[in-house]
Amino acid sequence: MSERIKTFKEFYQFYLTEHSRTGTRVFHFIGTLLVFLVIGYVISSGKERFLWYVPIFGYGFAWLSHALIEKNKPATFKYPLWSLISDFKLFFELLIGKQSFIGISRPKQPWE
Repeated sequence: MSERIKTFKEFYQFYLTEHSRTGTRVFHFIGTLLVFLVIGYVISSGKERFLWYVPIFGYGFAWLSHALIEKNKPATFKYPLWSLISDFKLFFELLIGKQSFIGISRPKQPWE
């Protein structure tokens, strides 16, 4: 990925390859679900002090999965907005069954 990706469609295909392992997809799904649950709780309770959990859950679960499972650098650092949109897109695609938690196959890397 030396050249900048120019369209979201291209980026999302790249994003899916960077989220090819089941564990990564599960961690992302759980983190995003927790983000929605915290936001729902804050809205229903009026306790804004719990909003600091949003980035902890959202980024924490995702970055942990990239470090421990996927063994790659999160796309957030180079494409922050597209990465955030893609996280939500993948979450809803997993929820409705358009994407699989099993992910896509990719060859094992030499360092793994």
